[in-house]
Amino acid sequence: MLHEPASKVGTDKAADKKARLGVIMFIAYTLVYSGFVVIGLTNPELMGLQLISGQNLAIIYGFGLIVLAIVMGFIYNYFCTKMEDKMNKTNL
Repeated sequence: MLHEPASKVGTDKAADKKARLGVIMFIAYTLVYSGFVVIGLTNPELMGLQLISGQNLAIIYGFGLIVLAIVMGFIYNYFCTKMEDKMNKTNL
């Protein structure tokens, strides 16, 4: 018994723009993450600095990186869906 795809799969005309957006977001995240690594390597005492509610910079920055990755995922999904809807429209 063969199972057919749920929908027809064709050429994704938005693939290039989605790839470009992904690369831009990857570079942005890498820069923010690099800041975390640079602080940890060059000035580890700074990571112990108490900031909010007794939490140190390392904890806040680390959780910030996790939240940033999740938010960027939602942003990527939103813009990719928008690009797909716009560029892959078929005239019925």
